[in-house]
Amino acid sequence: MFINKTSNGLNNICGAAITRKRKEMKISQRELADRLQLIGMDVDKNAIQRIEAGKRFVTDIELVYFANVLSLTFQDLLADDN
Repeated sequence: MFINKTSNGLNNICGAAITRKRKEMKISQRELADRLQLIGMDVDKNAIQRIEAGKRFVTDIELVYFANVLSLTFQDLLADDN
């Protein structure tokens, strides 16, 4: 049976990169959510927390928004550090 989780049980592999870049930018999860909302992504602080913790799946459309706001490439977001 196919399981949509990483080898360490997370629902996404981009959460760690999002967390690193957000902290590097010195912005809160709320500020990241606000910036994403300004460009059209419907997300709140709780969704950011769940994404960063690997508890929420991230769609390819959402990856576009994250890459834009965080000035990262898709490769940066999808690099699996494990």
